[in-house]
Amino acid sequence: MKRLRFWIFLMLLPTFALIFFINLYPLVRGGVISFQRLTVFTLNRPRFIGFENYRTLITDPNFWNIILNTVVWIFFSVLFQLVFGFILALLLVKPFKGRGLYMGVVFYPWALSGFAIGLLWSWILNGQFGILNDILIKLHLIKQPISFLSDPRFAMFSVIMINVWYGIPFFAIMLLAALQSVPKELYEAAQIDGATMWHRLVRITIPCIKPAITSTVLLRIIWVMNFPDIIYGTTRGGPAGATNILSVQMINIVYYQNNFGKASALGIIITGVLLAFSVAYLIVAEKGAFEL
Repeated sequence: MKRLRFWIFLMLLPTFALIFFINLYPLVRGGVISFQRLTVFTLNRPRFIGFENYRTLITDPNFWNIILNTVVWIFFSVLFQLVFGFILALLLVKPFKGRGLYMGVVFYPWALSGFAIGLLWSWILNGQFGILNDILIKLHLIKQPISFLSDPRFAMFSVIMINVWYGIPFFAIMLLAALQSVPKELYEAAQIDGATMWHRLVRITIPCIKPAITSTVLLRIIWVMNFPDIIYGTTRGGPAGATNILSVQMINIVYYQNNFGKASALGIIITGVLLAFSVAYLIVAEKGAFEL
C-alpha cells in the first residue's frame, strides 16, 4: 500500500509542479512585489515600502473613476449579453433547416481572440474611414461622422457594444444546453391548461434554468472584469480615461509608468475581487447542483 501511494504521488507530482509554477508562484511573487518599490530602473535593488503602493492607488483621484468604469463595463456588458444570448438560445432550441450552419456562424465570434476583435472593431468604428459611419451617412441617419472611440461621450458605449457582440455566443451556448434539458411534458401540460407563451416562459422556462443562468452570469462577471483585450485593442483606456478599467489600468501602469510594484498591488486588488466572485460562483453552483 505504501508503495502504491508513493507511485501515485510520483504520477501526480508533475501536475502539482505545473500548478505551482503557473498559478501559485506568480500569485505569491506578485504579492511580494506589491509591497516593494520596483521599477525598470530598480530591478536589481527592490526596496520594501509596505502598503505605499496600495495607498498611492487608492488616493489617486482617477482611481474611483476607474472603479466606476469597471462597474459600468461589467454591469451593462453582462446584462445585454444575458438578454440577447437568452433570446438567441430560445430561437435555436427548436430544430429548423440549416440550424447547424446557422449555429456555427453565430457562435464563431466566441472562437476569436479578444484583442483581434478589438482591432477589427477599431477599424469599423473609426471616425474617419470606418465602415459604420459610411453606412449611417448613406442611410441619412447622420450627417457627420461620429468619433465612436475617440469621443468620451461614445467611447464606453462603443466598447460595451463590442463586448456584448463578443459575449452573446457564450450565453447562447450555455442557456441553449439548459433549455434542452427542460422536460417537454411541462410545456404540454401548461398548454393544455391554457397557459400563454409568456406564462410558459416565466413559470416554466426561467425557473427550470435559473441555476444555469445564475452560474453563467457569475462566471461571466469574473471573465469580463479580467478581460482587457477589447478595450486595449480599441482605446487603451482612453479617451481621457473614459474606458479605463482596473485590468487596463494595470497594463498601462506597467507599460507607461514602468512601475511593477504599483501594478502588482493593483493586480492583488483585482485578484481579491475575483476571488470573492469565485467563492460566490462555487456556492451558487453547489447549491444549484444540490437542487437539481
